[in-house]
Amino acid sequence: MTEAGKSDNWATLSPAEKKQELFRRQKELLDTFLATGAISQAQHDKSLNCMIEKMGIKDDQL
Repeated sequence: MTEAGKSDNWATLSPAEKKQELFRRQKELLDTFLATGAISQAQHDKSLNCMIEKMGIKDDQL
């Protein structure tokens, strides 16, 4: 999908959907950092747990 397509789609999302999509993107970035060795497993886990807590993500949304 192009960047323009992503931004067009973003405008149609509800606030809850936007939060879920933002979480997914941030988690994907954390996973990439871990896979490339930019961060340790402990840093990944701590950041992910902080993100889950601050964004109010429930277990069924992971």
